[in-house]
Amino acid sequence: MLDLDKLGWRPFFQQQLGAEELIACYPARIAQIHRNHCIIWSSRGEQRLDVGVFPDSGNLAVGDWLLMPAAGERPVRMLTRQTKLARKESGHGTDEQLIAANVDTLFIVTSCNEDFNLARIERYLALASGAGVTPVIILTKADLVDDVTAFMTAARQLHPEVAIECVDARNAAQLALLRPWCTTGKTVALVGSSGVGKSTLINNLAEAQQATAAARAGDNKGRHTTTSRSLHPLKDGGMLVDTPGMREFQLAAGAQNIEEAFPEVSALLGHCKFNDCRHQGEAGCAIQAAIESGTLDARRWQSYLILRAEQSTNPSPRTSNARSTEPRPKPVRKGPRPPRQTDEDEEG
Repeated sequence: MLDLDKLGWRPFFQQQLGAEELIACYPARIAQIHRNHCIIWSSRGEQRLDVGVFPDSGNLAVGDWLLMPAAGERPVRMLTRQTKLARKESGHGTDEQLIAANVDTLFIVTSCNEDFNLARIERYLALASGAGVTPVIILTKADLVDDVTAFMTAARQLHPEVAIECVDARNAAQLALLRPWCTTGKTVALVGSSGVGKSTLINNLAEAQQATAAARAGDNKGRHTTTSRSLHPLKDGGMLVDTPGMREFQLAAGAQNIEEAFPEVSALLGHCKFNDCRHQGEAGCAIQAAIESGTLDARRWQSYLILRAEQSTNPSPRTSNARSTEPRPKPVRKGPRPPRQTDEDEEG
């Protein structure tokens, strides 16, 4: 028997139930999704449901809440999500791939070695801001470097208001720094490349035992251990969604507010001399002036342009392949070439 409060049940979901449903039904949360079945948790414990009972099984995500009948195994309906994390499906498809639902906090995990990639972190920050989820950057494997200051400084410059924690995933005292986001009723999702220490984090934060693998010799890159998304109870009372490492991560078309992930860019937009400025060398361009004065990092502007153009040209999920009519901005030619924008590790 599981406690609904610990599972993340809250007034937002309670208010979606009618008086009759409160008597005839009970809520259950999706903990795992497999090819032919899913696992749900509720006050009745753990149950297995065949995917065939869902009219649209492709619209299910770990973390979703279902309304189950007191008698029977076919869900009445899925409750409206409070938040949704999604990306564009891998490859050339246009569908949206769900990552997790009803998440409060996104732990963006990266290690202090060759895995550290500012462009990848920026993508996850954009994902979190668009979903209305609080991002927290977690730096792991500090024992691999002599000084973590450079990593902390680089991450902090991405967004002044995003919390950054440097932890040894094996050290319980250091993991206590993450406790504020892991309490009863809260749901955390972990994202990051394979081998950055996510499984070790889960083993020490949650009531779970995930398989772990040592980093490969020579390049310090980790090896893939998580193969599917799953929900885990946290020791401090909350819930955690683990995700596999993703080889490719593109933002899905939709409501992602990329500007929120780039506050220094957002502060400049709308302040050019001309309202129709395309930031491509026009007189009075606030963006160009900021880059030339050094108050705006050219790499950050390049990353913003890439993400904005990518999102605007990705067709909305489950629609035709009609192209966006919004012009693709040309990147400013000042500054170094931006890092690769995709995650190069195992795909979830």
